[in-house]
Amino acid sequence: MKFTLKLSAALLLSILFAAGFGLVALLVGFHRLNVFDRSIIRFVQGFESPALSHVMKFFTAIGVGFPVTAIAVVIVLFLFFVLKHRRELILFVFVLGGSQLLNVVLKLAFHRERPDIHRIIQVAGYSFPSGHSMGAFSLYGVSAYLLWKHIPARWGRAILIAAGAALVSAIGVSRIYLGVHYPSDVIGGYLASGFWLASSIRVYRKYDKRRANRS
Repeated sequence: MKFTLKLSAALLLSILFAAGFGLVALLVGFHRLNVFDRSIIRFVQGFESPALSHVMKFFTAIGVGFPVTAIAVVIVLFLFFVLKHRRELILFVFVLGGSQLLNVVLKLAFHRERPDIHRIIQVAGYSFPSGHSMGAFSLYGVSAYLLWKHIPARWGRAILIAAGAALVSAIGVSRIYLGVHYPSDVIGGYLASGFWLASSIRVYRKYDKRRANRS
């Protein structure tokens, strides 16, 4: 019964994330979020300062490229050698790789140009959904899922979730602050990645159950 409930929860979450992304994508496509997006950008950039810009550049830097690769490698080594995870590594790689591929496909599908209000840094490529947001949500989301059962204390689990949520949020906000993404890009990235993560976990658990039954 417990296993069935977990499967149902993963399915429900994947449906909710997909529906949320569909709604945001629809509103973006019909330009219904322009006022919302620009208002949030102006509000966030209203706090601009040299010190805060350095902080935001740091968070945006750890959301893609070599830092993410390094973090992922460390997590893989920890899962493999310390926690003795084997099959779980397949889920880890599948979630990260699939999230990147999904982001490329969605960006090409929507062709949304980046904001032109005030860019603190310059980047190329399409805007919707945010690749940094998707990558961060996938990386820290699947990491939290795999580490969860190894933390027996509730306070430990609370810290795990809080730390992951704080990192994901900071990376998303940094993209808005730096002027390279609309808030709806970030929200859409979280929702798309949430759908992919929940769906991947559901498939993994289904496979794990079948494997256990054959043993």
